[in-house]
Amino acid sequence: MTRAQLDKQAVDVASMFDTVAEKYDVTNDVLSLGQDRRWRRAVVRAVAARRGERVLDVAAGTGTSSEPWADQDIEVVPVDFSLGMLRVGRRRRPDMAFTAADALCLPFADAGFDVVTTSFGLRNVQDTGAALRELRRVTRVGGRLVVCEFSRPVSRAFRTVYTEYLMRLLPSVARRTSSNPESYVYLAESIRAWPDQPALAAMIEQAGWSQVGWRNLSGGIVALHTAVAPE
Repeated sequence: MTRAQLDKQAVDVASMFDTVAEKYDVTNDVLSLGQDRRWRRAVVRAVAARRGERVLDVAAGTGTSSEPWADQDIEVVPVDFSLGMLRVGRRRRPDMAFTAADALCLPFADAGFDVVTTSFGLRNVQDTGAALRELRRVTRVGGRLVVCEFSRPVSRAFRTVYTEYLMRLLPSVARRTSSNPESYVYLAESIRAWPDQPALAAMIEQAGWSQVGWRNLSGGIVALHTAVAPE
C-alpha cells in the first residue's frame, strides 16, 4: 500500500470506532461473555504499576483499561486515535489525561514512561512493527511493555468453534448491542488474520524489546505478551 492508502485506511478505522463509541464497552462485555473484565484484570497485574510511575495506555478507547491506575492515584495517559472514543471517555472520566494520537507517531518525549501497554488495539494499527518501535522509543531503559491482544486458541477443536463464533455469531450478536454492527465484521476478520503467539513475540523482539514472553488467557483466545526495554 502507498502512504496515502495507509492514511485513508487509518482514517476509515478511526471513523468506524467513532460510530461504536457510545456502546463500545457494553458490546464488548456481551460479546466476550464477560471475559473482557478478567482479561483487563490480568493486564493490571502484569503491568504491576506503582505510585510514582508513569503508565502510557495506547488504544485506550473510552478509558476503561486506564481506570484501575487512575483509581490508585498512579499517573496514566490514555491515548487513542478515535475522537469519538475520547469524547465518551472524557465525559465519563474528566480526571484522566485523554490524548488524541496515532500509535505510529506518539506526541511524547523519548523514555518518558515506565510502562507502556495496549489492550485489543495493536492489531488496528497500520504498521505493527513501527508501532512497537514507537512504544519502545517512549519507554525508559528497564521499562516494561504489556500487550493484551486476541490470539490463537491452543486447542484445534476449540479453535474451529471459536472461528465459527467470530465469523457468524459475533456480527449477529453485535446487531443487538452495537450502534454499528457492520464494524464487528471488520473486527472479526482482523482477529482471524492476526499473528499467533510466537509470531507476535518475534515481532516484539525485532522491534527492539528484550525478555519477551507471553501467557495465554481463556485457552489462547487472548494472549498477554510482556517485554522489557533494554539498554
